[in-house]
Amino acid sequence: MPEPGGYEALMSRALELAHNGPATGINPRVGCVIVGADGGIIAEGWHRGVGTAHAEVDALGKLPHGRARGATAVVTLEPCNHTGHTGPCSVALIEAGIARVVYAVSDPGHASGGGAARLRAAGVEVIAGVHAREVGAFLNDWLTAARLGRPFVTVKWASSLDGRIAASDGTSQWITGTAARQRVHEQREGSDAIVVGTGTVLADDPSLTARGDGGELLAAQPTPVVVGTRSIPADAAVLRHPHTPVILATHDVAGVLRDLRARGFRRVYVEGGPTLVSAFVAAGLVDEYLIYLAPSLIGGDRLALGDIGVTTIGEQRRLDIVSVEQLGTDLLITARPRATAASTPKEGIQ
Repeated sequence: MPEPGGYEALMSRALELAHNGPATGINPRVGCVIVGADGGIIAEGWHRGVGTAHAEVDALGKLPHGRARGATAVVTLEPCNHTGHTGPCSVALIEAGIARVVYAVSDPGHASGGGAARLRAAGVEVIAGVHAREVGAFLNDWLTAARLGRPFVTVKWASSLDGRIAASDGTSQWITGTAARQRVHEQREGSDAIVVGTGTVLADDPSLTARGDGGELLAAQPTPVVVGTRSIPADAAVLRHPHTPVILATHDVAGVLRDLRARGFRRVYVEGGPTLVSAFVAAGLVDEYLIYLAPSLIGGDRLALGDIGVTTIGEQRRLDIVSVEQLGTDLLITARPRATAASTPKEGIQ
C-alpha cells in the first residue's frame, strides 16, 4: 500500500476517469480508483450523471464481495454523506470494508458534505488534499455552484476594442470573425442553459442553438432561457429550439438563478444583451467572463455594459485574467472576479 504521500499518481488517474463524466447537470464529475494491499489498482469507476452510481459505488460494484476489505479508495471529491438519487458513498465505503480513503477536495454542499467525518467515526483512515489545486480547478464550476447554492454563471459578449457591441443603427452582425463565433457555439454546447433578455429576442431573433461549422446542430444543446417582462413573437426562432424554452417574466436575476438551480442546471451561459448582462454583473452573480475583442473601432453609445453600480473608481470590479487566446484576428479574454485566499483550494495532505 502506498505511503500517505505517495498518492499523487493515483489521484491523477482518478482525475482522468472523472473527465469521462458529463460536463453539464447538477452532479459533479468524479473519478475513483481502488487500490489493493500491494498498491495496485483493483477497480476503477466514475460518475455518469444524475441517477447513476457515484464513482466510489461504480468502482466497488466491479469487485467481488469482500475484495475491497482493507483496500484504499482514491477519489477526486470527498465521498458524499447524503441520500439523493443514490445512497451515501461514505456508507458504501464503510460497508465494503475500505480501510483508507484519499480525496482531493472537500464537498462544500450543506447536504452532501461531511463524508470524511463519517468515515473517520467508523475507523476509516482519511487523507485529504492530494492534488487539491488540480482537482479544484477541474471541479471549479461545480464547487462554485455547490458553495453558493446557484448555477455557475458565465457571461459572454463580443465587442470592438472600444467596447461597443453594435453600431449606432443597432447592427452587430458580425463584429467578430468565424473562428470566434464557432468557439461561442462550442461554449454553448458545454452549458446547461443559455440566457438572454427579451430585448435580444426582439432585436436579433436568435435561435440560441449550438451549431457546427456547417450550421448543423451539435450533439448537446443548452436549454434557452428568456428573461424579461416583454412578450416575444409567436414565431420567434427560439420557440423552435430542440428544447422547450424557459420563459421567466422577471427582472430578478437572483431569482432566475434559483429557478434554474431547481431545474438541475449547473452551468449557465449569459449571452445578452447589455441590460441583462449588466444586471448580473451589478448583482455580483458572475463567476466567469468570456470577452471577445475584435480589432475594430465603432464609437457611439452601444456599450457592452451599462450601469453596474460603480460610481467612483474605488468601486471598480477587479478581475483576474485567466487566459488570452487569439482566434483568427480576434482575441478571447477569459477572466474571473478577483480570487481571495479563502476561495483557493489548498494543496497537501490534511
